[in-house]
Amino acid sequence: MASLLGERLFEISGQGPPPPKDFFQLVITKNEVILTSWRISLRLECRGLPPKQQRTSHQDFQNDKTLQYEVGAVFGQRILDYTTALCQGKFDYLERLPDDIMLRIMYCLELKDVALLAQTSRRFKTLFSSEKFWEQTVRTCTGFNRDVEDIANAMGWKSTFLTFFHNSDDKKQQ
Repeated sequence: MASLLGERLFEISGQGPPPPKDFFQLVITKNEVILTSWRISLRLECRGLPPKQQRTSHQDFQNDKTLQYEVGAVFGQRILDYTTALCQGKFDYLERLPDDIMLRIMYCLELKDVALLAQTSRRFKTLFSSEKFWEQTVRTCTGFNRDVEDIANAMGWKSTFLTFFHNSDDKKQQ
């Protein structure tokens, strides 16, 4: 299953905490953890400084408390935990599935279960909020026709579902 993974397992970048507010990039490959930082400063002695790069193996990262602290300080505990899990060989394959496959899985679930799934990660929340998801949801509703499609294209698919189909589902349950 690990053969399905690309060379880069994870990548994130962002600005570090104040006061220096340096810029950081964290890359986790199959073999190493790479933390690159760019110094952001108006001071003359800092101009033209090359980026600082720390490269370490997965095993060494797990033992390097200083580097772990730095990753946690810049990107937060959740990213540190995820980085540590990757270094231990614990891959989250569900998170790595392409969006079109994830959407197919979501279409097979009840809407209330998809709403619960959307609460588990940013990625699932983004997919749940996507027009693609709501278009498929509306298209499978009883009563979908060309008029509904025209309205959905004008209003948005999620708004159309909430306006036309969600209310009719509530009435059926009463």
